[in-house]
Amino acid sequence: MELIGAEVGGDILRINLGAFRPYLITRPEHLDRVLYDNKENYQRQGWLWRPLSRLIGDPSGSDDLWWTKREVFQNLVSGPSIKRFSDAMARTISASVQEMAARAENGRPLDAADEMARIVYRAITKVLIGDKITNDQADRIGAALQAASAALRPRLAFPFVPNAVPFPGDRTFRRAVRVVDSLVFPIVEQAQRQGSDGEDIVSRLLQARTADGQRFDLQQLRDGLVSLFVAGTETTTIALTFLWTVLDSQPQVAETLQQEVDRVVGDGPITGAHLLELGYARKVALEMLRLYPPGWMLPRMVANDDVIGGVPIKGGSLIVMSPYLTHRLPDVWENPLEFDPGRHDPGQQRHRFAYMTFGGGPHACVGKQFFTAEVQLILAAITSRFRPQVVGSPPTRPQLGLTLRPRQRVQIRLRQTGPLAKR
Repeated sequence: MELIGAEVGGDILRINLGAFRPYLITRPEHLDRVLYDNKENYQRQGWLWRPLSRLIGDPSGSDDLWWTKREVFQNLVSGPSIKRFSDAMARTISASVQEMAARAENGRPLDAADEMARIVYRAITKVLIGDKITNDQADRIGAALQAASAALRPRLAFPFVPNAVPFPGDRTFRRAVRVVDSLVFPIVEQAQRQGSDGEDIVSRLLQARTADGQRFDLQQLRDGLVSLFVAGTETTTIALTFLWTVLDSQPQVAETLQQEVDRVVGDGPITGAHLLELGYARKVALEMLRLYPPGWMLPRMVANDDVIGGVPIKGGSLIVMSPYLTHRLPDVWENPLEFDPGRHDPGQQRHRFAYMTFGGGPHACVGKQFFTAEVQLILAAITSRFRPQVVGSPPTRPQLGLTLRPRQRVQIRLRQTGPLAKR
């Protein structure tokens, strides 16, 4: 895919993938047509969305309840809400890092993906679901969702095969979904019985109504909880796993980040108040997702004939937007392969669709502020106590699948540093 993007330089290309021939759309001005000017013509259906719907419910936004759920999510992970729960998030992350430290004693190498996943699962569930879920349940849900996501990958190669047709990975997928349901349905059922008096996601979904008074049923509550968990964990886990490899190869970035954490956090525990001062950590997080956006491709079905950049686009066909390739266009991002957090300094002027990690238009991910706050706190919690060292030389070139991910497992050792490490 990267070679294709380099050859066409952002031109619209129709790719021959055998069973289907999607249009590849990467230029920001072309994305403007898809995501804004004629957004109703490009629908979240078909490839990716059909298999994903078996896990999180209908992702298309075709009914009022979907938009009500999105509004609930947006309010929950907005700036004011993050400020309210940032201290709780910081405490949860610090406790998870302490557990990770125990597993890393005597220089024992750790699997970075597993460790980052565990921290992220704890952070999002304890903050957004509260005392409705235990750490053990959060870990089990996370492991099951990882298994379900991996089992869906074979279907991406055959996007027009109906879900009802048996396929490799189906048995693993069904087993993983049963685990998810066995943990999630009791949470939402109990919340229904006890009422909706909390600030967590389940309570807010129970309180939500559409303009005509519709409310979520049990299945929709389950889908809302699972979709938020999927959106809020996998992207962050992948980004953090990549990050240790990148920092290992970028000593100046790593040192600048370390200096900021030492200055801001010092000997004390991290708190939500530190977020405003961890500006460089925020820029590192955003640059990480520019260079390695986990959601590397965003497909849409074309409802009716259209023209984009002078190229006729046939109705009934598929287009694929690729943040991964958009972020590598040299006339959009100077020296695009260079890891440069300074790109995200305040006041930078770029096309609104130059940075596509969180999508764009009405379906854009609402979790950007939550993601950056979470990564800032995780980086601060880890680097205020340790300097993670990557074992070996894992390649930074990613592997394309359902999501963008490291090509091989990344292992890290935690080298203690600073006063907090001695506690």
